[in-house]
Amino acid sequence: MFKRILLLPIFVLLAWMTKPAPVSGQALLPYTLQLDAEELEQQGLNLAQDAVQLTRFQQYDLALSRAKLATQLAPNSFETWFILGTLYIQNQQLDEGIEALSKAQSLKPEEAGVLFSLGNAYFQKEEYRKAVSSLEAGLKIEPEVPEALFDLGNAYYMLNQYPMAIAAYEKAAAQEPSDTWPVWPAINNIGLVMYEQGDVAGAIDKWQDSIAIDPEAAEPKLAVAVALYTQGEQDRGLALGETALRSDERYGDLDFLKENLWGERLIADTQKFLANPRIQATLAPGDNIPVQVDVTP
Repeated sequence: MFKRILLLPIFVLLAWMTKPAPVSGQALLPYTLQLDAEELEQQGLNLAQDAVQLTRFQQYDLALSRAKLATQLAPNSFETWFILGTLYIQNQQLDEGIEALSKAQSLKPEEAGVLFSLGNAYFQKEEYRKAVSSLEAGLKIEPEVPEALFDLGNAYYMLNQYPMAIAAYEKAAAQEPSDTWPVWPAINNIGLVMYEQGDVAGAIDKWQDSIAIDPEAAEPKLAVAVALYTQGEQDRGLALGETALRSDERYGDLDFLKENLWGERLIADTQKFLANPRIQATLAPGDNIPVQVDVTP
C-alpha cells in the first residue's frame, strides 16, 4: 500500500458545502445586485459540491474544471479554494495546489484541514520543514487526527529527526481508527526508523506487530524477510519474502520502496535480497503460486 503521505479525503468537504452562502454586508448596494452576488456565490458553492462528487467517480478533469469556476463565482469562500487546491495536489500540480490552499488559509486561518493539505503538498515537493510547520499548526487546532500525525511522522523521518518521527507515529497508532489504517503503517514506519538506527531486533518486533494487525500487508512481511536474510536466516527470509512478493509484486521495485520511505540501510540490504535467484524467480512473470509461511519469530 502506497503510504508516503495521506491526502485528506476530499469527500469530507461535502459537509461543509451544506452551509448557506454568506450574506453581503454592503447595505448601500441596490437589493437586486446584492441578491445577484449571493446567487453567484451559491452557484459557486454548488459547483464546488459537484466537483467533490465527481472525485468519487474519479472524474478528476471534470472536477477540476468545476472547482476552478467555483473559485471565480465564490472567491471569498475558503471551501472553493480548499477543494481546488486539493484537486491540484491529487493531479500532482503542486505549485498550483499550494497557491490555492494558501488562498483558502488566508480566508480561514484556523481550518486544520487546509493546513494538513498544505503539509501534504510541501511533503511531496520535498520541502519537509514547511510540511512539519503546516502539519503541526493544524494539529494544534485538531490534535487527534491520526492521518495528520502519521504524515508528521513521515516528515520528521525525512528530516532524520528520528525521535520526533517515532513520537508522531506512536501518537498516530494510539488514536481510534475506523479500520487498521493508519495503525499498521505507523507501527511499520517505526520499524523503518529503528532499522536505520541499527536496531534490527526492535525493527523486526515492530514489523511483526504490523503483521499481527493486518496479516495481508505485504510491506512488513518483506521487511522482516530482508532483516532475517541479512542476519543469516536465509531460508526463512527467502520463504517469507516469496510470500510478500506474491501478494504484492510492487514491493520488488526499489523505487516503490523508496517512495514508501525505506531508508538507505534497508534499501541496500533489500537490493541484495532481491538479487537472490529464488526471489528473481518469484518476480518472474507467471509465477504467482502463493506460499504460506509462519512469520512468528
